[in-house]
Amino acid sequence: MTEEQLTPRSENFSDWYNELVLKAELADYSPVRGCMVVRPYGWSLWENCQAGLDRRFKETGHSNAAFPLLIPKSFFEKEKEHVEGFSPELAVVTVGGGEELEEPLVVRPTSETITGYMYSKWVKSWRDLPILINQWGSVVRWELRTKLFLRTTEFYWQEGHTVHATEKEAREETLRMLDVYADFAINDAAIPVIKGIKSEAEKFAGAVMSTTIEAMMGDTKALQSGTSHFLGQNFSRAFDIQFSDRNNEQQYAWTTSWGLSTRMVGAIIMTHGDDKGLILPPRLAPIQVVIVPIYRSETEKSVVMETADRIFAELKGSGLRIKMDDREEVTPGFKYNDWEMRGVPLRMEIGPKDVEKNSVALARRDRPGREGKSFVLQANLVETVKTTLDDIQASLLAKATAFRDSHISEAKDLDELAKAVQNGWAYSWWCENRECEIKIKELTKATTRCMPIDQPAGSGNCVICGKPAQRKVLIGKSY
Repeated sequence: MTEEQLTPRSENFSDWYNELVLKAELADYSPVRGCMVVRPYGWSLWENCQAGLDRRFKETGHSNAAFPLLIPKSFFEKEKEHVEGFSPELAVVTVGGGEELEEPLVVRPTSETITGYMYSKWVKSWRDLPILINQWGSVVRWELRTKLFLRTTEFYWQEGHTVHATEKEAREETLRMLDVYADFAINDAAIPVIKGIKSEAEKFAGAVMSTTIEAMMGDTKALQSGTSHFLGQNFSRAFDIQFSDRNNEQQYAWTTSWGLSTRMVGAIIMTHGDDKGLILPPRLAPIQVVIVPIYRSETEKSVVMETADRIFAELKGSGLRIKMDDREEVTPGFKYNDWEMRGVPLRMEIGPKDVEKNSVALARRDRPGREGKSFVLQANLVETVKTTLDDIQASLLAKATAFRDSHISEAKDLDELAKAVQNGWAYSWWCENRECEIKIKELTKATTRCMPIDQPAGSGNCVICGKPAQRKVLIGKSY
């Protein structure tokens, strides 16, 4: 990695993002257009996201399983809306083992169809329900315009697929998992998402209702960061998922699906990063603390490294993710820039004077220059470091929340709406009419992001047509 500077965010946000993903060694372009190679540092960040989510899934009673990557193409023709929604994005295998297949196979774009087929075999009685299954893997959707982590032909994710005896249980599951996503985004990724319901036009193909967590990026564009869908009985009827209820009567089951992908890595980059590089929330950072020993002679090296090794062992033993940067071929200044680019939350510098004073220097990534620098005693250092990391985590969330809130405007008419979406989101009453939604996009190039679940009391007039409206909607330009 070189010390070459990034394009400033304010100059070109897209170039800044693309350069940062490469320079921080999160990912690289693959030889197949639209695909990406996730490098070890990027994968470690994703693994930490997986761990935070997987723990939450299991706490809510879900189990992991694995379903096939290849799905019979005919499965996608069983649910009308589903096939219409996904047909343009399908990658289809027609030859296998050197021979043309009897039936084409689709490379998994999502798994509602294959899980529906399997659940129809497994579900016979109300005693078999609920089924609460999640799987980790990758999917392929043939994207025309791609961007590393945000929109790639192949991406990594988790997808939950559940089956329930009643509509009430399935709707509760849909919102429960939306809450799980919001909890992860806010408390682990330090991204202040808004939970909401998608419009009929923006919902998942085949769903009765789609819910979402929407996040505002550093350029004020919206990013759909996770979705949870109430599928009703659409897939149960398509795949004949029936069960005998407590009255011994046959019923179609109710299903849900929900997913969050490596797009979250992109969200973390664009929410917190600055002109120096990544700023990673401590709870997800692959490396939480990097130690940079400083010395000019072999004598100083011996003294400094003895202290640095001891502190390294103490911090590592406390469960912190820690790195010792003992490279000798580069300067301390290069190391500082290197780890700032990679977004390590806390840098610890140890030199001869620090050894004499039984202290260390701490530099916070979330605060630039001298503002983020402090000198602390080595005594109780584990506690000091953990407290500092907690403060960084809270500080990142507070900063992102303040930025988001300052860029959401109440828009009462079309002129105010058009102005609001130039540098943020509009929050307006909407009649939920499709024609008004189309007009919003035509006039502003923005889209309805979601109708927040937390709605104000009362009603109002649609920002487009002026007719009575019962709910407010967030409107913004998006990725």
